[in-house]
Amino acid sequence: MNLLLDTNILLDIALKRQPFVEQAAQVLSTAQHRKFPLYMTATTITDLFYIVRKAKGKDIALAFIEDLLQYVDVAAVDKWVILRALKLGLADFEDAVQVGAAEKAGIDVIITRNEPDFQNVAIRVLNLGQFLQQYPNTPATSEKNSQDKTSSL
Repeated sequence: MNLLLDTNILLDIALKRQPFVEQAAQVLSTAQHRKFPLYMTATTITDLFYIVRKAKGKDIALAFIEDLLQYVDVAAVDKWVILRALKLGLADFEDAVQVGAAEKAGIDVIITRNEPDFQNVAIRVLNLGQFLQQYPNTPATSEKNSQDKTSSL
């Protein structure tokens, strides 16, 4: 099952935003344990760099992105994706671009904290809690792996 991580999930990890960072790290751990391929859009990378650089500096932003790319693949953003995003009619254009990229990449589920931003899209959308409830990790490894993810990223 291919999963697209919304930008907010990755920002939660990068900036260690409370109370969200724990569940976000658990999603990464669970996906890796279950061998679910993880994706982010190409535009997410530039958003991450911009926001993390402002909060923590350029070197930390670049290191975070480099580390993240060990676990998460990139869904391309091209002309088709942008044209598709324009037609989706979502309130937030950035979210529409993510949906277009997800459709093109064959994503099964988008994981986000903002499910209302993805109303009426063809791809299944889950929040962190829903994902973790439907796809639990093994209890013994879940806590350790989620700690490993936040410390390595």
